[in-house]
Parts: sequence; C-alpha cells; structure tokens
Amino acid sequence: MKQDRTTPGEPQNNNNEYTAEAIQVLGGREAVRRRPGMYIGSTDQRGLHHLVYEVAYNSIDEAMAGCCDRITITIKEDNSVAVVDNGRGIPVDIHPATKVSALETVMTVLHAGAKFGGKTYAVSGGLHGVGASVVNALSAWCCVNVRRNGKIYQQEYKQGIPQGALAVVGEIDADDTGTTTAFFADEEIFGKVSYDFNILSERLREMAYLNKGLEISLRDEAKDADRTFYFEGGITGFIRHLNRNRVVRHPLPVYISGQVDSTVVEVALQYNDGFSESAFSFANCVNTMDGGTHLTGFRSALTRVLNDYAHKNKFLKEDESNLTGEDVREGLTAIISVKLSEPQFEGQTKGKLGNIEIKSQVESIVNEGLALYFEEHPDDGRRIIEKCVTASRAREAARKARDLIIRKSSLDTGTLPGKLADCSEKDPEQCELYLVEGDSAGGSAKQGRNRRFQAILPLRGKILNVEKAPPDRMLANEEIRTIITALGSGMDDEFDTTKLRYNRVILMTDADVDGSHIRTLLLTFFFRHMMELISQGHLFIAQPPLYRIKAGGGPKWVYSDHEKEEVLSNSTAKKVEVQRYKGLGEMTAEQLWETTMDPDTRTILKVDLDDATKADEIFHILMGGEVPPRKAFIQAHAKSANLDI
Repeated sequence: MKQDRTTPGEPQNNNNEYTAEAIQVLGGREAVRRRPGMYIGSTDQRGLHHLVYEVAYNSIDEAMAGCCDRITITIKEDNSVAVVDNGRGIPVDIHPATKVSALETVMTVLHAGAKFGGKTYAVSGGLHGVGASVVNALSAWCCVNVRRNGKIYQQEYKQGIPQGALAVVGEIDADDTGTTTAFFADEEIFGKVSYDFNILSERLREMAYLNKGLEISLRDEAKDADRTFYFEGGITGFIRHLNRNRVVRHPLPVYISGQVDSTVVEVALQYNDGFSESAFSFANCVNTMDGGTHLTGFRSALTRVLNDYAHKNKFLKEDESNLTGEDVREGLTAIISVKLSEPQFEGQTKGKLGNIEIKSQVESIVNEGLALYFEEHPDDGRRIIEKCVTASRAREAARKARDLIIRKSSLDTGTLPGKLADCSEKDPEQCELYLVEGDSAGGSAKQGRNRRFQAILPLRGKILNVEKAPPDRMLANEEIRTIITALGSGMDDEFDTTKLRYNRVILMTDADVDGSHIRTLLLTFFFRHMMELISQGHLFIAQPPLYRIKAGGGPKWVYSDHEKEEVLSNSTAKKVEVQRYKGLGEMTAEQLWETTMDPDTRTILKVDLDDATKADEIFHILMGGEVPPRKAFIQAHAKSANLDI
C-alpha cells in the first residue's frame, strides 16, 4: 500500500511563459532517470522489485530459447543484487550501428536488443528492449560479466554511464557461458533500498512453474535465506500449488497444450468447491495482471465447450438457458500461458496482452483439447458440469437481485441508497466516497466532511464474507447491495470503470480488531468482485489517529505506538494526557476532518495489487472455509500480529 497526500481537484501552478526554450530534449538515460515511473511503474518497493524482474526476464528469455537451465539471484548484504545465468552470454563484438560493443549497446541504448528481429529469440518477455538499459540508468552502479568465447568480459557503469571500455578480465573453459549482472539501485531515486524476499520468491516461483526444467535460486545473504524452484510438471504443478488448501472437484488438473503457427499455448485448470475464480494469465512468462486476448480466448472456449458438453449429455434441462461465463468460472483455478514471437503489451510494465490473433489461437487449442479431455475423462466432466449447473441456478437468483439493484439505482438515484450522504460535485474525477464503519462515525464524518467532493456511506455491522458465500446469498446482503448501488459501476464481468461515481473509494474503520475485520471483509469483496477498482488505483484506506497527546502545548495527533513512544520520550512536560481512540465515533466532526479527512493533512494508503496469485492465496486462507490452513497461517504469523490496532 502507498501513502497518498494529493487533493482532489487541486489546481496546478502554471507558468504562462511558453517558448521554444521551455522544450527539453532528454536522451535515453536522462529520460529514464527523470521519469522512472514510465518504465518501471513506480519508485517504491514495487518498482525496486521490477528492476530485479527486468534483469531476470533476460535470463528467462535465454531459457525459453533453450539455451539456459539455471538462474541464480542473490541479494547481497549491502542490498546490491546479482543475477547469474548459464545462457549464451550477451554478445561482445562491435555493433555496426553504435560502433561500441553489443554489450554496451544493450546496457545503454533504449530499445536495443536481440528481441525485435525474431531470429535470436523466437519468444521473449522483454519486448520493448529497455529492461537492461533502464536498470542500468536507475542504478548507482552496475557491473556486467559475460562468459563467452572462453573469456570473461566485464564493463562497469555508474548511473548508466560506462566507466571504461569493455575489457577481458579472465579466461575460462569454452563451454562455460552466461551472463552475470550486478547492480545497486540508486538511492537518489528509490530512497533506502530494501527488498522483500517473500515477494521476490513468489514471482520467481511463477517463472519456474512456467518453464518446466528450469532451476531458479534466490538467496538473501543478510537474512541467510534461500529458496530454489524447479518443477518438472510445469503449470500443472502451479495449479496444485494454488489449490493445495482447497477442496477440489476432480483429483488431477486438466492440461492442454498446442501450437498455432509460432504461438505456443499451455493451459491448466482445476475446479474447487469455492465460489470465486482464480485465473492467472502469462505471456512469455510475464504476469499479465490485467489479462488480455489470451485470457479472453480461454474464457470463450471454456464457456462454449462446457455448454456443448452439458447439452450433449443432458445435464441442462430443456427449459434451462445456456451456462454463462460466470457460471463456468465459479470455483475455477486456471493458468493460461502463451509464448509468442511479437507480443504487444500495454505499457512497459506489461499488464495486458493486446495481440488480436492470440484470442482465436487460444480458443482453437482449448476447444479441441478440452473437448477431447471430457471424452476421455467422463467422470471429471460430470463433476465439473454439476458444479457449473449448480452455479447457474444460484446465479439466476442472484441476477434477479442484481437487476433490482441496477433498476433501482437508475430510476431512483435521488433517494437510493437512503443512508448515502452524496456530494454536490458531479465530476467523478473530483469525488471520493468514504465507506464508514457504524452510524456514529458516519454521523461525525457527514458533519466534518467537505460536502463539495466527499460522500459518506455508513455501514451497519460486518458485511457478508463473500469468500464463503454463493452469489445469490451475497447479493441478498443489504450492505453489499448498498455499496454496489452507491458506486454505480456494476460488478464482476459487468464492472465498468467509466460508470464509477467516485474516483476514490476510501475505507474508514475503527482502529481495533473489529475495525480490521470489517476492512478485511470489504477488501475481500472488492478483490473478488471489483478487482479493477484495485488494479486501476481507486481503492484507499484511511489512517485515523490512535492517540491524542497533550503535553504542555496544544494537542498532538499520533498515528502509531512507535510515534507515541517518541512523543512521550521527547516530552519535558510534567503533566501528560494520553487519549486512546478505539473508535471513530469518539472524535468530534472537527477532529475527524482535521486528522483523517482533510486532503491537506491526512494520510491515506492506496491499495495496490502487486502479486495477484499471492493475494488470491491469502484471501482464501484467511477468509475461506478451510480451517487447517488458516490455523497454520495464524500459528506461523502470531508473533508479528498486532491485536491492539
């Protein structure tokens, strides 16, 4: 989660002088350092991790080309990172266009690489050819060793600038080839450098699953922690890993693979007794969190094949309509991996695949493969269809409830939901909605807010845990219906960001255990049914103060126990008053505005989605119906829990 202190609709200071001198021309390195977010998404820990992934993707490309079977990533004690592979080694001969070595060209020139012509790499994750050069530009120092032609070549850089020509620093066996890239992220850009071993290991685990037979090792020298991933089963092992804490409908995952032209498609799927879909898509081993044409093609084929099978085998009654996409995806865990020669990603962070032809290619392979699987495994087919038909009948009841919500919100927007205190601003970009725990806090928030752009929706009690509830029961919950109506954007497949009535949705709950539980229930609902709200940066968490401390002068608002101890230890006052706020309702309207709602002084946390597969796993463990994995998780993390929050 990220801190955010911006003010909705805040005007910018503009200089009226606009001449030719105002136009700046930035070279590749300068452009990256001036606007790093354009290339790695952000400069927080997520962007820091992205540097590691970009270098690792180059080694993964060697593995996909069949030239590498081992990658080692080491976080040194000084927080530098070294990535070592046994691939072919980056070429070191002079490049005809740049007149410097190919290594220096790759490390210093944007959009330079062997991934554009399709001759060296049939498929690659680093489409844009900026990975190595961006990492280099954003590093305080970088050193690359290439093992090739029986020699070790080396070149060093500082903030992307070569510190000398490429040099031979040793000789080795001619069969020993590969590349070692070591770098230290520039603290001028990232602040204090700190990597999360668990986040990195989860992403590297994904890469190993997607490349069966590839060994990937991660080591953190400071923490003396290391993990090695190697999976002969590939993505079927990935499915078993994701479903390990779930009750599955059929014992073995369904595996489908095929090739159309130069595109290789792999799909693995397995149904469980849950109510949510966990489908993850990859293109050339890049996690496409926002999906794309490969995911669309898979979903279309899945719906078509299951409907054909259901009608052919009389699982659907004559008066029953076809299974919908939502019906066939309830309880589904799936991995869709495509490897293609010319991927078209949206943005450098590669969140969505856009190749139009991939949709039909994936559809044809899944159509043929899944139909054949059902013919050969009729028992699995029956179990899957029974799950989908049950979902369809429950969803029909849910549809009626949803239609009622949509109809009422469109015809009666002036009064529904009744407890919503809306804002006067009509531009959604300028508006924000606070989801507030309880009528008491809701009353204070309504009085203290800025009525122009801040809307308040008080929630009564705890909403339903959607992880354990079917759709019809979920939509029967009054609080959930109220939230859906207030946002106006729909949910699941019908979610439409353009209809969202508020640019920011802010969760504001009490600073106690019940408040944390309510916040988690809300996050579960948004993750399962409005994920785009999170991925597109619309969901936030308010940070109300924990204490009000009066020591001599005026009162001081304190937001953590650590901050409280600092204030008390630095105080010289003889009389100190400490007031602990357990609930938002304990604050007056003025206090709530001053501490938690005023855009000029508040701190709100932006809910981010860095690893969808890990988030899916955690939500299921904490909120799902299986007790043993939750008990094990609590036992493993009990010492780090803070119950008095």
